[in-house]
Amino acid sequence: MSKINVNKLIPYFTAIVLFLIISLAYFPDTLQGKKLNQHDKKTWKGGAKEIMDYQKETGEWSLWTNSLFGGMPTYMVSNHAPNNWTKYIYKVLDLGHKYRPVSFIFMALLGFFIALLLFDVKPWLALIGSFAFAFSTYFLIIIEAGHITKVVAMAFMPPIIAGIYHAYNKKVFTGAIVMMIFLALQLLVNHLQITYYTLLIIIVYVIFEIVKAFKEKKQKEFIKTSSILFIAGLIAISTNFSQLITAYDYGKDSIRGKSELTINKENKTSGLDKDYATAWSYGKLETLNLMIPNLTGGASSGELSKDSEMYKEFKKLGVGNVSEIIKHMPTYWGPQPFTSGPVYIGAIIIFLFIFGLFIVKGHIKWWLFAATLLSITLAWGKNFMPLTDLFLDYFPMYNKFRTVSMILVIAEFTIPLLALLALRDVFEKKVTKEEIYKALKWSLGIVVGTILILLIPGILSFSAENDAMTFSRMFGLQQDAQSQQILQTLVSAIEQDRASLFRADAFRSLGFILVSALLLWLFIEEKLKETAFIASLGFLILVDLWTVDKRFLNSDDFVSARLEKEPFVKSEADKFILKDKDLDYRVLNLAVSTFNDASTSYFHKSIGGYSGVKMRRYQDLIDYAIAPEINMLIAAVNNGTSELDIKSALSKLSVLNMLNTKYIIINPTYPPIMNNFNLGNAWFVNEIKEVENADEEIKSVRAFNPERTAIIDKRFKEQFFKFKKDDDAKIILTNYAPNKLKYKSKAQTDQLAVFSEIYYGKGWNAYIDGKLVPHMRANYVLRAMRVPAGKHTIEFKFEPSIWEFGNTVSLIGSIIFFIILLGSIGFYFYNKRNTEEGKTENAK
Repeated sequence: MSKINVNKLIPYFTAIVLFLIISLAYFPDTLQGKKLNQHDKKTWKGGAKEIMDYQKETGEWSLWTNSLFGGMPTYMVSNHAPNNWTKYIYKVLDLGHKYRPVSFIFMALLGFFIALLLFDVKPWLALIGSFAFAFSTYFLIIIEAGHITKVVAMAFMPPIIAGIYHAYNKKVFTGAIVMMIFLALQLLVNHLQITYYTLLIIIVYVIFEIVKAFKEKKQKEFIKTSSILFIAGLIAISTNFSQLITAYDYGKDSIRGKSELTINKENKTSGLDKDYATAWSYGKLETLNLMIPNLTGGASSGELSKDSEMYKEFKKLGVGNVSEIIKHMPTYWGPQPFTSGPVYIGAIIIFLFIFGLFIVKGHIKWWLFAATLLSITLAWGKNFMPLTDLFLDYFPMYNKFRTVSMILVIAEFTIPLLALLALRDVFEKKVTKEEIYKALKWSLGIVVGTILILLIPGILSFSAENDAMTFSRMFGLQQDAQSQQILQTLVSAIEQDRASLFRADAFRSLGFILVSALLLWLFIEEKLKETAFIASLGFLILVDLWTVDKRFLNSDDFVSARLEKEPFVKSEADKFILKDKDLDYRVLNLAVSTFNDASTSYFHKSIGGYSGVKMRRYQDLIDYAIAPEINMLIAAVNNGTSELDIKSALSKLSVLNMLNTKYIIINPTYPPIMNNFNLGNAWFVNEIKEVENADEEIKSVRAFNPERTAIIDKRFKEQFFKFKKDDDAKIILTNYAPNKLKYKSKAQTDQLAVFSEIYYGKGWNAYIDGKLVPHMRANYVLRAMRVPAGKHTIEFKFEPSIWEFGNTVSLIGSIIFFIILLGSIGFYFYNKRNTEEGKTENAK
């Protein structure tokens, strides 16, 4: 029996314990039972409420919900993967799902620690390197926002890439197993944009490995290793096949897929529209906030002190409640629409990254530099359109993702990695003292010189495009001379405060850089021992990042568990609507941002909602039909002098009426408008209007009578038939579930029924008296079908065969995954025992 060397394990156990302690220390409120009040978690709860309630009531999981955008699949709303067994590993790493957000930081720390070990960084140095990655400001900002799957996917990114590096350069099977485990876990959390960026890093790396293989004439070894990694990757993918295949299939019909419309062609791609994809583009100058957090003012809503110019001006103007007002000032002056904060990687880490460009040798340095450069330039988005257009138009899948600035997650991995590899090479004396000093001089010169240049008066403007508009709205300022004078004073004051914020952080970053450089010099001169250097540098890195992180995520963001559990409070309008016991109707809420809000979905079936993957045709309908009707309705409400004016407007809402919009919320403190012109759940029409294509179809729905006419694309012509409207015919909804609808019909002759349900031919099946029958799309987004004469039971069931197929593959993949994982662990200990027994035998 082999003995375990406890001393060798001390650094690893220490790291895990320290990671837990530090994660808890950052979130002490969790020990009091408090929860983070996260915006995106609230919106997720709003969108998932119907299917969660249905699961509690029936024990079944619905793959469709009607609470968002009229109706859509739940593939991207809630991650339901019953046959993916890797979820049990994830549950362990996530600390049983009970200690969030502590577990998020823990997983990020652990993920980068494992990665650094695979890059041959010593455990104690890898430990402090983990601080640099996990406490990068972006992690804390997205945790505060509630981007849970994103932060976890980012945490699993480093070991995936490190596993691939290890396979090519060290032990093939060890690297492949690590990659397989963490790729499976990353895919499990289902944030495909982060997985895509992980793949980009891998592609850049593999290109450098190919060049290296040809230079060293090791093509066979490269092919062998690549084949093993490919198989390991396929196994990881197979465990998640149910999520991946449904996401891919539905993606073609969502806003991530190509529109059938040819309108506004220059803004179209095969995925997202260009203006939507690039709305959040990092500024070129803004990139330097990777080193100086308040370069462009931090967050859009920032807090100023009582020493600020804004505070002084407010006092002079006699503004009340100034202490509260200055907590929410427009400190950000960068080019993004708004931001929750900078992607601050740390002044020390940026300095060490530049240092690493001079110290680290070989293809690894150039890979990390190339990936970093690609990340930064693509994050510029609309501010660097030649490259952005190239990727949106020609790089596979790139146009499926929004918020191009998110690609800076690549730099968040590559920059601290190169920084730590530089320290590794210094520790292992892979470079001479002369080379170190030369690198130290150049790197210090670059970062310190950059900061000093930015500090020169007049280099930065500190002016935001919308400053005047912001203050005019904030204080209701008019166009008169006195108001304009006040406006100029306020704009000048905020610019001075932004300059002060920048200068404070510039000198702050300068201080951290100089102290870390001093520590490095003392270590090189052997005036500071390795342990003391690591401890001191680790402390500096943690303090640097921690104190900036606390600006964006702190105790103020926590609420009681009770408040977090109920994300939305019923308004008076909601209470009124919920008294209605009809089985199915929709609500249009104009008191919120209708198409970017999930509170309505929490209580009702909403015309709007909150989702980055709403159906493409529904988005088209919003843009070209629903939005104009909403504008007309708002105008009528604002200008109407009588109830008759409102009724007249409601009667003209052809699209909203066909969507069964029964209630319209204008003011949540009052009862909603009840729309008696809504067409209900289903109705028989008089005629079919055949159209040539999507363009003609969307134009037709803007001006028609949906009660009489069904607008149907010619591709469904095989289902067309001659009929005459039976005025006595009836069709009513008798049973409702999100994934099952039952109707009763009665007619003297065959009729064409239109159903106020969203058409999705890849899962919804129609049955008449239990027999499967065809149905078609009508009015751009709804369902229609031929209903025979007589009395009948009509059912719609959501039965996506692709999900069943994917679920079967996931089960097979999970079995293979665990056989390989457990077999590898068993082989490791078996091999270790035989090796040690061999050594003992030789010693005898």
